[in-house]
Amino acid sequence: MNTIVKQIEKAQPFFKKLSANIYLQAVRDGFISLMPIIIFSSLFILVADVPNIWGFYWPTNVSDGLMKIYNYSMGVLSLMAAANVARALTKSLNLRLPKINQVPVASVMFASQIAFLLVAVDPFTNKAGLLFFTEGYMGTKGLLASFLVGFIVPNLYYLCFKNHITLKMPDSVPQNISSAFANIIPFALSTSVFGLFDVFFRMATGTNLAAWIIQVLAPLFTAADGYIGLAIVYGAMAFFWFIGIQGPSIVEPAVTAIYLTNVETNMKVFQAGGHATNILAQGTQYFVATLGGTGATLVITYMFALWAKSKELKAIGRAAAIPVSFGVNEPILFGAPLILNPVFFIPFIGTPILNVWLFKIFVDHLGMNGFIYNLPWTTPGPIGLFMGVGFSIQALILVFLLLAMDVAVYYPFFKAYDLQKVSEENEKAAAAAANGETATADTDAVVATSAGDIPLGITKDKKDLNILVICAGGGTSGILANALNKMAKEKKLPIEAAAAAYGAHGDLLPDMDVAVLAPQMDAMRDSLKKETDKSDVKMITTTGKQYIDLTRHADKALSFIVDKLQNKDSDDSDTKDSDTNTKDTNDQDTDEKSDKSKGDSK
Repeated sequence: MNTIVKQIEKAQPFFKKLSANIYLQAVRDGFISLMPIIIFSSLFILVADVPNIWGFYWPTNVSDGLMKIYNYSMGVLSLMAAANVARALTKSLNLRLPKINQVPVASVMFASQIAFLLVAVDPFTNKAGLLFFTEGYMGTKGLLASFLVGFIVPNLYYLCFKNHITLKMPDSVPQNISSAFANIIPFALSTSVFGLFDVFFRMATGTNLAAWIIQVLAPLFTAADGYIGLAIVYGAMAFFWFIGIQGPSIVEPAVTAIYLTNVETNMKVFQAGGHATNILAQGTQYFVATLGGTGATLVITYMFALWAKSKELKAIGRAAAIPVSFGVNEPILFGAPLILNPVFFIPFIGTPILNVWLFKIFVDHLGMNGFIYNLPWTTPGPIGLFMGVGFSIQALILVFLLLAMDVAVYYPFFKAYDLQKVSEENEKAAAAAANGETATADTDAVVATSAGDIPLGITKDKKDLNILVICAGGGTSGILANALNKMAKEKKLPIEAAAAAYGAHGDLLPDMDVAVLAPQMDAMRDSLKKETDKSDVKMITTTGKQYIDLTRHADKALSFIVDKLQNKDSDDSDTKDSDTNTKDTNDQDTDEKSDKSKGDSK
């Protein structure tokens, strides 16, 4: 198994490069901003439909009002996605252009929305001669077309600005007016290209681009919902995380459109009294395949906390239990560690696949619905599953079966690892006793940072040290930022910390003095470095156990940040080790371990 993991480790650079692809980033980052719309609209569906389960039906005017809010939000999701994906891609492309020749983000968003309407919406005129839009592909069905628009329009703008194909006004013209004229050529080019494309495409196919894409990819949608397709999707997420790359950042952009389309289709079937059978959905990912986080880590966390004989594993399990219960599983991934740990290779990848297969059996053969509602990813897994499929009895039974199966799969590997860690702890205790020392956990010496230790002279406002912590979904970064703010309040320190998911950090970054990058987003380090350099922000990277330790000890985290700021000449490469290197740089063992235990700690 060690040999397999070492071979997998060699593929890390390729997958990191794939994860950092600006088009995958654009889809992922674009959808981060759209999540409030998705969750907000889903709440109204819950209010409108859930009472029906117990025989209560809202009056028609109330039901129509609730559905109106849903239709005016989720119903135009693709229109907003075209703009948001284009916005995210434009920000990446702007990093390649001089500061004095930047592509205007707002103009790109407007052009993308117009281009999407041209290729995805059918106009019609009623008997009174009034023009209307058909809304069928403005919602989730038009997402794939919106991605294409969001990719092409920014590149057309980039081509124009890079080659200075813009209207140039005399120097005497105010800059805001000059900038408006500079947008005319790229805006006209973008809308004209899609307008002409739409004319010829409809002549050739008899339909719009969005509808044609759905027709062509229908077999793929069906195949992805099968046992093999599900294994590929959710096995890949776990595989990428196992080698230290945030799995959803690679897989989710490819399946997001299917996720949202399936949920909306399921909901309409459910509302019509039918059986919703589509499997692929965000809920399937959040609350079934990744129950407790990627790798289905909910049960192994509590096994560590309750059953482990190893003091280290028991402490890790207890510290990680609450975050993992809400889907934030980095503490257990890096703390145990689970990623790149040969002992857990099989259960980490196999358990999510078995979970989603069992879920499909319940949907296909036991009458349970697939996910009909979208819920926040931080909803505890069992609750999210029960609510997401419509509060069915089958869902309650499935929850208990999933937990039991996950325990059965993880248990032999848990026992093997627990025995190994107990042996290591006993060896360390024996060595310490032989040297007349007390065996203690390796910890860093905590430097008590006072207000006078904080280098306000290098901050932007000279008043506060502004810290931005960036992780994949805003979970662990929120834990660290909250801990820093709490300590600052208690000790009256001039610091302010904020947290953001990668992709939602752009608006906050320019006002910050330092950005701390969580190890799970290590693949985005180079992209973030370009952004921080542009905004004159110091970037600090972290390794696995080091980062988790910082989230638990705010004083150590502040000392770590201040030390990095005061040693500007130090290369960030000291923390640029892959996030899969979960051995904390401050926790180096002096004991020589067997080859097996070395492999396990990577």
